This record gives sequence, structure tokens and C-alpha cells, in this order.
Amino acid sequence: MEKKDWIKSFQEEVEAPFSGWDFARLTATGRMQDAPLGWNYVNLVKKNMQGISSMLEMGTGGGELFSTLAPFPLETYATEGYEPNVAVAKANLEPLGVRVLPVDGEEILPFEDQSLDLIINRHEAYLPSEIKRLLKPGGTFVTQQVGGQDNLELNRLLDAPIPPDYLHWNLAYAVNELEEAGLTIVEQREEMGFSRFYDIGAIVYYLKAIEWQIRDFTVEKYTQALLDLHQKIEAAGYIDIPTHRFLVITQQKS
Repeated sequence: MEKKDWIKSFQEEVEAPFSGWDFARLTATGRMQDAPLGWNYVNLVKKNMQGISSMLEMGTGGGELFSTLAPFPLETYATEGYEPNVAVAKANLEPLGVRVLPVDGEEILPFEDQSLDLIINRHEAYLPSEIKRLLKPGGTFVTQQVGGQDNLELNRLLDAPIPPDYLHWNLAYAVNELEEAGLTIVEQREEMGFSRFYDIGAIVYYLKAIEWQIRDFTVEKYTQALLDLHQKIEAAGYIDIPTHRFLVITQQKS
């Protein structure tokens, strides 16, 4: 394939539809696979949903994952700060009785003090002081976070700048913040895993979605680096990109 044809194929991945937080274009077709973690976030959330009357999911995306946790308590809410996702989330969650609020995780949240039994958060920002304020006595916060070392190999392979903003973000840092806010740590875990990509187009599509990873990413600017990475994938059949995840479960003191 000539270089101009590769550019065209890369651009097709950039222009392919993406909404909510749905990577089915890659995962359902086997073009990308994530290594399993040593914990199951969904199972942990379901365990903590037992017997509660109110809960909040922060950063629901399009509600794709949250919708699988139904049935919900009578008072169930979801926030989403990325405006294009809000309509998708409402379509997925409101029929299930979930009220969707267009709020970012690092804002003051529109809830009364000590009004929630459970707050869950998968890969969304949060303010420890807000978690402390909102949880009822004995209430629980379950969060799985993307650590600061996540996907940096993509930057290195494509010779792209590494964004410095979140390099500090790891389990120890998060635990310290939550403890300083007055919350009790119930469980904490951290792992380096990997995402396996089977073709270069999957990486282009992925980088389009996680636009903060390589902020100046365009097909035109990174064409040669993408072609070089394509050769590596062709030779091995795939490439593994290290990922960084950690889990914290906290409780409000009774």
C-alpha cells in the first residue's frame, strides 16, 4: 500500500463514529483486547449496592457500563461532564430510572450533605472533599482510576510529547488525599497491565478517543511514525501497550 493510501485508511479511523465511551469498533471485532485486572470493578460495585437506597455514578460516559448494573435504588444519579455524551447517557439511563446531570467530576456536585449511600467512579476525576461531604455515615466510595503511567508507551513509540499533568497520579497519592479528607480506606490495589492492539488503525481510532494522550495528534503529523509502528505490529502480529490502573474503596465514618 502506498503512503497516500495509508493516510487515507488512517483518516477513515479518525472519522469513524465514536459516542459515549464505547470502543465496540475495536473490542467487538477483536482488534484490541485489555488484559484482565486482579479485581472486578463491576462485582465490587454490585456487592456495595446491596441494601442501599441512594447512589451516584460519576463520569458515566454514555451510561454503557452503568446501565448493566440495573436494577437501581430509588434515588440513583449519574453525572457526565462531556457535553456530547450527556444525551447518549440520558437515552441509556433515564428509562432505567437514573437522573443524568451534566456536571464534571471536579465541580461541586448538586447534592445535599450526607445524602448518598454509595458513590462509584470509573476513570473520572473527583474532589475528595466532595466525596466526604456527600456520603452518609457508613457510606462507601468505590473508584477505579487510570494511573499516570498509562499508555505512555504510545507516546514513546510515536515520538510524541508526554503530557506531564498526571504523572504523579497513582495509588499512594490518591490514598493520601482521601485519608486527608477524613475517609477510611477499606481496600486499595494497583496494577500495571496492558492493552493489545492487532492493527495500526485500531491505535489511530483509540488515540482519537483519548485525545489527551497525544494532544497534537493528527494523521498528517504522525504519518511516518504510524507507518513505522505498523511495521512493528506486522512483524509480531500485535503490540502490547502498558496500562496503569488502581482501585480504592473508602468509607465514611459512622
